Amino acid sequence: MNVSDFNWLQEWYKNQCDGDWEHEYGIKIETVDNPGWYLTINLTGTEQENIIFDAVNIDNDPNDWFFCTVRNKNFEASCSPNNLPKIFQIFRNWVENCEK
Repeated sequence: MNVSDFNWLQEWYKNQCDGDWEHEYGIKIETVDNPGWYLTINLTGTEQENIIFDAVNIDNDPNDWFFCTVRNKNFEASCSPNNLPKIFQIFRNWVENCEK
């Protein structure tokens, strides 16, 4: 069964929730005014907390861009309006590659 990246992210979040983590950390999805999305996933206390992430920066045009990085124990990503699924996919691929 192929799980969508969004459904996978929901499961990843659920797996981090241990009665404490979710009270202090979590996932934020916000809009930005250029327009686009901003995603923050706090990695504190997760298996990915200290794993190196190679930043991604793609800027094809004003309607097709995204960047992803990890800083201060946060996976941070921003993208054009139609690329939110892409940054979910990048996070998923990174986590799954960390597990190998």
